[in-house]
Formats: sequence, structure tokens, C-alpha cells
Amino acid sequence: MPVLEFGTAALAAAPRLPAAGLLDVWLVRRAALETAAELLDLSELSEAERRRTASFVRPADGVTYASAHVALRRLLGGYLGLPPQDVPFVREPCPGCAEPHGRPAVAHPDPPLHFSLAHSHGMAVVAVSRTVVGADVERLPRAETVEVCTPALHPGEQAELAALGDAGERRAAFGRLWTRKEAYLKALGTGLSRDPGHDYLGADPQRRPAGWTLLDLPSGPRHNAAVAVRGAAPDQVTVRWVPPAALYAGETVDLDADGTVGVPVPVPAPVPSPVGVTTRVSDWGA
Repeated sequence: MPVLEFGTAALAAAPRLPAAGLLDVWLVRRAALETAAELLDLSELSEAERRRTASFVRPADGVTYASAHVALRRLLGGYLGLPPQDVPFVREPCPGCAEPHGRPAVAHPDPPLHFSLAHSHGMAVVAVSRTVVGADVERLPRAETVEVCTPALHPGEQAELAALGDAGERRAAFGRLWTRKEAYLKALGTGLSRDPGHDYLGADPQRRPAGWTLLDLPSGPRHNAAVAVRGAAPDQVTVRWVPPAALYAGETVDLDADGTVGVPVPVPAPVPSPVGVTTRVSDWGA
């Protein structure tokens, strides 16, 4: 796999925490394999993250992981006003056993800053909010994946999929509900240690878990993405692509970058207030 060098880290500016009621979502493309060794900056990653980067059998997976974690550190460093390498990651207590291996978090007591990171097959999603949030992204599922995993779903989800006569529609519906499910389980802090058939995350918002808002995210033609937010729907959702160069040595992520997603994020009804979505388009998110 590419040998990735450790360059010089850039310092962050003053803290820029998102306002209450706002949800920032950042989409990240994997750095190009042919230039990753030369350009991707791992200087801000921890030793554990560097070892993990080097451990992947497939070079593409290692570069995806590294791209996601460089982006995460630079984003959170910008929000917290810290150098990316100094972002204080912790683990919250596990909901099942109370041991410190639950949802990843940052040690920032007041006001709180919550985040969630997911990555899959060349793409990553980072969600940042003042309330608990979970995010997931998955490559569009294959027919075999739908066939194997559907029996593990909630009975209501299984019924919805069975009612779709077209195999392509079933694959699309499965992809959307599965990303909602993983986003929700990550927000809970359990992950898939919780039975995926226990909770309904299908197409009917009124049947989804009370006290949570689930949002499907526009994420390009090859992936599904979703976020789960504790409480009512956010007042504003901003979805942006991280420019590829923002992962390189000497660069930073601009928290004021234009939004890049050209379609709205659908919000389950009823909601207490409308959700606004940044909708401008960039050429690296195609």
C-alpha cells in the first residue's frame, strides 16, 4: 500500500462551535490512490491511527480510513480551536456495561460538541452538532447483501421490502433503511451489539423510535448516507464536501466553505420547525 508520510501540522483558529439547533454534515472522498503517498498528510494522526492505516490489506481501504481521520481531526480542531493532533478524543460509557468503550466523543464539557464519523468504500461522513448524533454511509448494496441481511431486520421493515416488486427498488430501500439503522445504533452508542431487528427504521417516520430524528442525506450516486439526531429535527442542516486539497500537508478545512449538495434533506413530518439546507454544488462531489 502507499507509504504515507507525516508532514507539518497547521494550527487551528479560535473555537467555532455550531449554534444550538444546527447540524453540520461533511462528506469526504478518499484521496486519490496514485497521489496519496505524496500528498495525504498523516502528521496529525495518533500512533494508533497510523498503525490502523497501515494494517489494511487493501490499499484503498487504508487511504479511505486515513482520509476520514485526517478530515475528522481537522474539522473538530477547527470547531474547538485546537491543532488537529490535540483534539481530545474520549470514549463515553457503554450503554450496556458502563465501561468506557461506548460512543466516541471529545472532552469538551460546556457547551458540548458531539460528532459521528463513518466511512465506506472511498467515502466518509462527519456529522457535528451540539446534540447527540450518529452518522452512517454505505456503498449501495448488492442483491446478495439484501437477501442475506433482510431476515435480520425488524418485521415491519421486512414487510416493506417484500411489498416492493422490483429488485432494484428493494435494493434502494434496503440501502436507505440500513444506513438509518446504523446511524441510530451509533447514536445510541451500542452499534450492532443491539439486535438490528429490534428497532423500526423503515420508510414511515411515525413508526421510528420516539425522541429521535432520522435524516437521509444526499451522498452521490454510489452511496447511501443518513444521520440520527437526538430530539426534534434540527433548525438547519448544512451538507458540504471537504475539498480534496484540505487533506494535504499545510492545508486546513474551511468551516465557512459553501455547501455542495444540490437537493434538500427530507425531514420527517411532523416537525416543530422547517429545516434549511445549504444547496450549492462543487465539482469534487460528483
